[in-house]
Amino acid sequence: MNQIVDIAHAGGSKVVIPSKRSRTEARSYDTELYKEHHLIEHVFRWLTQWRGSATRYAKRADSFLAALSVRSISLSF
Repeated sequence: MNQIVDIAHAGGSKVVIPSKRSRTEARSYDTELYKEHHLIEHVFRWLTQWRGSATRYAKRADSFLAALSVRSISLSF
């Protein structure tokens, strides 16, 4: 697991998920970002539950991006 975290750090990413309780050495993480990460996960879950994006009816990249844009706009309503 440390290898994944090291790769993420090397790429400039922050670790937002806390380590397991059973680890002997707990790694530090941003608690505020961890509290808010569920919003992003919820958006991705909501987008994939939409049948058009989950089954990828739009085969071309521009059509797929347009469908995701329309679905994302409806998030604000």
